[in-house]
Amino acid sequence: MADLIMVVEDEDNIRANIAEFLQKEGYETIMAKDGEEAIALFDENKPDIVVLDLMLPKIDGLEVCKRIRQNSMAPIIMATARDEEIDKLLGLELGADDYLTKPFSLRELKARIKAVLRRTKNTQSIELQEEKMVFGSLEVNTERREVRLDGKVVDLTPSEYAILTTLCQNVGRPYSRLQLLNATLGESYAGYERAIDTHVSNLRKKIERNPQKPVYILTVYGLGYKFGDQYEVVN
Repeated sequence: MADLIMVVEDEDNIRANIAEFLQKEGYETIMAKDGEEAIALFDENKPDIVVLDLMLPKIDGLEVCKRIRQNSMAPIIMATARDEEIDKLLGLELGADDYLTKPFSLRELKARIKAVLRRTKNTQSIELQEEKMVFGSLEVNTERREVRLDGKVVDLTPSEYAILTTLCQNVGRPYSRLQLLNATLGESYAGYERAIDTHVSNLRKKIERNPQKPVYILTVYGLGYKFGDQYEVVN
């Protein structure tokens, strides 16, 4: 069964060209011309991935991303004509998995879609030595692809889950941002390394009691991150 992609773009010709290209590549597509329609179509169709323009009428792309994330962890690729770092970081903070700056080629879009879908499917089938790992109040169950804190399920995006599982299977091992990018996201995009910081920040907000004083995801100054080496895996 082909993956269903929702293309959200207010310019008719761009929206149609993207959808036509993706259909030729074997994907199914649905299209939305504004943020209001995007939210309605997402709720109705539950697409596998969303290509989301930032500048939209009625409801902007950042708000659409935020609303999707309230109920779904489906991957989101933002597209924006603005090359402002703050826009990209805002989108990532709201839960987007990747971003593209317009103008972009359809080949590049295809590569990003394949990478994000592969990442999502890999995290669903990832096999570690321990199917269930417990670190204090944090439990990572890779068989069920489930993370719990104090017994309550924590909803993570594919990117957040990939980062967490990579770090916790190598307790105490420091990763540079580039190493973590390559190990978890699969594609080394130019200038993307610093976006790892945003994903880590989002992850800390979800699993740390005090994100300002983390005990699980620790900063290795001048390098990147590691999983707290005070923890031993409990099966």
